[in-house]
Formats: sequence, structure tokens, C-alpha cells
Amino acid sequence: MANRLKDYFPLIRERKEVLKEIGSSMALSTLFDSWEQERQEEFLDFCTGVKGVKVLYDSFFKEIMNPEYSPGRLNRFLSLLLGKRVTIKQVIPNDSTRIAAEGSLLVTDIVVEFEDGGLADIEIQKIGYAFPGERSACYSADLLLRQYKRAREKIQGRNRKFSYKNIKNVYTIVLFEKSPAEIKRLENAYIHKSFWGFDTGLELNLLQNFIFIALDIFRKNMDNKSVENELEAWLMFFGSEEPERIIELIESYPDFRVIYEDIYEICLNMEKVMGMYSKELQELDRNTVQYMIDEMQEIINEQKETIHTQTEVLNDQKQTISSQELLIKDQKQQYEELLRRVRDLENKKG
Repeated sequence: MANRLKDYFPLIRERKEVLKEIGSSMALSTLFDSWEQERQEEFLDFCTGVKGVKVLYDSFFKEIMNPEYSPGRLNRFLSLLLGKRVTIKQVIPNDSTRIAAEGSLLVTDIVVEFEDGGLADIEIQKIGYAFPGERSACYSADLLLRQYKRAREKIQGRNRKFSYKNIKNVYTIVLFEKSPAEIKRLENAYIHKSFWGFDTGLELNLLQNFIFIALDIFRKNMDNKSVENELEAWLMFFGSEEPERIIELIESYPDFRVIYEDIYEICLNMEKVMGMYSKELQELDRNTVQYMIDEMQEIINEQKETIHTQTEVLNDQKQTISSQELLIKDQKQQYEELLRRVRDLENKKG
């Protein structure tokens, strides 16, 4: 399989060449030996073309998809996804508070401004957060507020009166490597686009747009199927490491050949690519730990709820038993009073 990719990318090196370069440096050898064997094999596989690189690794994604370096790539993907031509004007700083709070599960988070002033937040989540709808709504609101402030400052800087017509659309776009439960339930759908509507047919532009992309479900739905359009090609590029799929892409869509060439150029710089991969492994460890913590917290919360429910049931049962005891006691007293009267009557007759 490695030879097949090497036919398309002659710069791909053999396994022994990669190991030789690693072994020639104490620093690289130490770093390589610090990885688990499974991770070592994964690294060697993508460096030698046995498998493709995980494009959604943060370091690799930002290296090959960064609008500041290669603006046409993200422009093209977003244009296909949004169904209209968009041009990224600039990348704007992320919300540092949000990153600090959620960096453990958020692989990539890029906020861009379009030429028309609209904003888009492109996220890659390795493991889907709990409550994806509520969470996305909160950060979309934050994105809309940022867009509002930017538009207001721009208009006021020109000494013009602000109008809400100056506010443009904001987009929250999330690519899931592993989808949350809510999305997994729809096993035949992998692109989810929101729409706003009213029961009366009223039409208003409410500005906030959400697009969720489930790459795990996409891959499952593409089993034994060929890519049929360019948007599917992009999703396959993001979601698959299979050499067969890589060859399919570069043969059907030659623009991807250039991107893969950039990836294998990175792999030639052993110090750089090992540093990028090591960073990804650290993030992966944090992701796994955080995911386990979140899962355990969910179990604890469910157990607490169960205990609370059971406690309420027990309390209800105690109250029922107490009421029954009082009733029995009252009936016993009535019986004893009745028995006493019967005896009194019998004594009088006697």
C-alpha cells in the first residue's frame, strides 16, 4: 500500500530511512522512545505512506488549511458547505476564556471574517461535547455579539449612524470526529444545517446559522461507495486516512494532490513533524482523560438522580406505612371500645 502512494508522491520515504534519521539524533530518539508502540507505528505509517496523515490533527490542519497561508482551500470548502461563494478576509483572535475552559476537548477552533463582514467559527472536536445544541447556541450568541461590536465600531469610526442592517450572518461550523449521542441517532445523515422559521410563515433573518458535520457517520455511509461531488471529497479528505481514498481523491480532484504534497513535505522535516505529532499525542491524552471524567460525571449524576428518586420513593413508602400504622391503631382502639361495650351489655344481662 505504501508503494502505491509512493507512485504518486515520490518524496515519501521508506521506513528504514525514517528510523535511521530518528536514530541519528539523541533528542529525536528520546522523543520517539517516549511514545507507546502503537503511537510509534502510527507515526511511521503516515510518514511512509502506509496510511494517510490525520488531517484533523490541530497542527496539521492549521499548517495546510490556514487561510493566512493558503486562503483558497478553506474558502473553497466553506463555499461548498454554505452553498454560496465566500472569501475569508482575515482570521480573528479566539475567545481566550473559552479556550481555557474547553481546550481539553476542542481540537481546532478558527474564527474567520468574511469580506461581507460575517463571521464563521470553524471547530473540530475529536470527541463531541455533552449538550452540543445548548453549547453551540451560547457560543453562536457570543460570536454574534462580537460581530455586532465590530460592525458598530466600524460604522461609528466613519461618523455614520449605526443600523442593524449592518449586522451580517454568523456561522458556527463543527466537524465531529466522534459524534455526540444526539447526532448518532440519525445514522444516515452526516451534514446538519439549521434553519429558522415561524409557524405563521413570517420570514426574518435571525443571523445565527449552525452546521454540524459528523465525519464518523459520513465514513460509515461511504463504505463501498465512491465520492460523487467535491463537498464529499473534502469530507473524505478530512475524515479518511485510507490510501485507497487518498488515491481516489487525487485522481478525481487533482487540487488535493497539492495539499497532500504539502503534507509529505512536512514529513520530510523530521524535527518539525515529530514535534507536531508529540503535541497531538499530549492533546489526545488530555482529551481521553477529560472524556473519561465527563463520562464518569454523567454516571455519578445519573446515580445521584436514581438515589434521589429511590429516597423519595422510600419516604413515600414510610409515610404510607406510618399512615397505615395510625389507621390500624385507630381501628384497634375502635375494636377494643366495641368489645368493651359488648362485655358491659353481657354483664348487665347477667
